[in-house]
Amino acid sequence: MSILVVGSVAVDNIETPAGSRSRILGGACTYFATAASLYAQVRMVGVVGQDFPQEHVRFLQGRNIDLRGLQVVEGETFSWSGRYGDDLGDAETLDTRLNVFADFQPTLPEDYRRTPYVFLANIDPDLQLHVLSQIESPRLTALDSMNFWMGSKREALTRAMSLVDVVLLNEAEVIQYAGEPNLIAATQAILDLGPKALVVKRGRYGALLVTHGESIGERFFLTPAYPLARVVDPTGAGDTFAAGFMGYLAQTGDLTVGGLRRAVVHGTLVASFTVQDFSIDALRNLALADVVTRYDDFHLLTHYDDGPCPGQERLQRSIMDNQP
Repeated sequence: MSILVVGSVAVDNIETPAGSRSRILGGACTYFATAASLYAQVRMVGVVGQDFPQEHVRFLQGRNIDLRGLQVVEGETFSWSGRYGDDLGDAETLDTRLNVFADFQPTLPEDYRRTPYVFLANIDPDLQLHVLSQIESPRLTALDSMNFWMGSKREALTRAMSLVDVVLLNEAEVIQYAGEPNLIAATQAILDLGPKALVVKRGRYGALLVTHGESIGERFFLTPAYPLARVVDPTGAGDTFAAGFMGYLAQTGDLTVGGLRRAVVHGTLVASFTVQDFSIDALRNLALADVVTRYDDFHLLTHYDDGPCPGQERLQRSIMDNQP
């Protein structure tokens, strides 16, 4: 099954405590396509300028990525420069140059419109709606967004979120959109718009999947981040999380709640590889077998006894004995 991704393609300049890099491959669409191509063919829709390095084009062509949707137009490629402090929590934006991305109008090749899995990366929600209007009978649609659109284009973003199956946002964005400081209460405000599921990206603290259900155990699935001794560059972690999530679903076709939960784990693990080097460098030689190995480790890390809690029967008897 193929995955369609629409978003930014960029050249980045990054500073972290581990060092700095200039003119490296970046952009949400790029990160997503590189990682998702481990699982399925990716159809990539974005725009670059004539200055976009050919080495980056050759890299993408060498993956399982269809580049017919990548527009090359006159002008300079979108560029972002950022710096991370010692805690690597949030980046300080030093410079943003939209360049050709400012006039991006995603138009899909005819066969792209029938792609079964669709991911709309963080772009103007009006453009997300434009893409959704071109899609024919998708099996699963998902989108990412950011705080800027919540303030400047809330109505369009609300409409876009109501039309997709899965929304992926970070914790601060969920709280901002809902206007509710309690995360659990805030998640319901987004599910009420119509999505089947909400994925809350929590960075170093893992991820939270929220679906419809009666009990807490049915509605919420919480996973920690994969423990790493060293993080080099967190740029693109959220985009590759989405790639692992969508890639697993596209490869398996399992859209049950159980499938969504396993997809969250795959997203967590793919992102854990991404942050171990600059740009997409940790993904260049990554194989799906490497993700599966880390998945097995993660299972051991998070597993506990499937049976009743030790002493559960004694606790139940005590409760019964003390009832009036």
